[in-house]
Amino acid sequence: MSQMYETTKETTTKNKEQMIKVGEKKVKEIVAKKRRLVEVPYTATLADTMNTLVNHRVVAVPVAAPPGHWIGAGGSMIMEADKQTGAVRKHYIGMVTMLDILAHIAGAGAGAGVGDGVDNGGDEVGELDKKLSVPVSSIIGHCLEGLSLWTLNPNTNILDCMEVLSKGIHRAMVPLDSHMDNISGVELVESASSYRMLTQMDVIRFLQAHAHDELQGILCRTVRSVGAVTDTVFAVTNQTTAIDAVKCLRTASLQAVPIVEAFELPKEAQHQLVDGYGRKLVGTFSATDLRGCPVSLMQSWLPLNVMEFTSKVYENPPFGAPDLVNSPRLLVTCYAGSSLAEVIDKVTTRHVHRVWVVDEAGLLRGLVSLTDIIRVVRAALLSAS
Repeated sequence: MSQMYETTKETTTKNKEQMIKVGEKKVKEIVAKKRRLVEVPYTATLADTMNTLVNHRVVAVPVAAPPGHWIGAGGSMIMEADKQTGAVRKHYIGMVTMLDILAHIAGAGAGAGVGDGVDNGGDEVGELDKKLSVPVSSIIGHCLEGLSLWTLNPNTNILDCMEVLSKGIHRAMVPLDSHMDNISGVELVESASSYRMLTQMDVIRFLQAHAHDELQGILCRTVRSVGAVTDTVFAVTNQTTAIDAVKCLRTASLQAVPIVEAFELPKEAQHQLVDGYGRKLVGTFSATDLRGCPVSLMQSWLPLNVMEFTSKVYENPPFGAPDLVNSPRLLVTCYAGSSLAEVIDKVTTRHVHRVWVVDEAGLLRGLVSLTDIIRVVRAALLSAS
């Protein structure tokens, strides 16, 4: 018995040491094999920017400008410098997403009301060419995420990185060949010869690949028991137009909303967010969907309801998500009793940023986001150490 106890004690100690090692791994290990940062110049038109997003299959791109002429996002001074001389070549002034572009096209500018009860979708997508010809720099700062341009030092450990991402920051730029090698954590002032983009998904994939054994204690637990379920869920109805859905996302600073049946909801609910809890889940409308909307068809697609719009996107193989090409779009859901491991597997294999929590009848009961997953996993790593 004593020998068995000692063996168990040694195994526990070893596991704790492994957990500490996983948490202390550096951010540069995650981004080492990632491609160089995809960006657009400040002079790029919105049409150019949209094509860049589609061609590279990304949801957001930083905007670069000549140094000394712009104030960066949030007052930052994120620069790219020449590797040999250290001379600053460009200044990153903000982040632009497909949602920003579609919101501009749909007429959902800053202060635009959601839920005004006016159905004038056909007019809002008029003069499409004119709207797409403006420079991308003109729409920076119209939403919160555009001003959330962050960098993480490559020597930041995974636990510190997870703390940042657990607060709702979706992505951060990681400088390579940094001139601030002895500083770790989140930085708003940086200079490097090149950057990589680190996302929440990158961190979850890394943990899934390298920390599975160390995280067994939490991975086998239910998402409800570990506190990963958010009960408050705003939704749009299946009668909401894509234009109004874009306005809803923009105004509420959301990246995605569930689509619920409009049964027993007043007509004005078609133009605003509704409480989705307990309603029948029928689909998802997200910023990723917007990336799949070809410019040439945008004017005819945006006035469609969200179900018709998403169907059009996923019937367009060159523009749809790579794992869903030529196959019906499936809802990515789980139960409150699903294990955390199962949910992590769903987000990584289906390339989604949230999983809707439903009951046996398919009624919406919450959601598990990448932010939630990172938060609870980080807490588990900390408690185990």
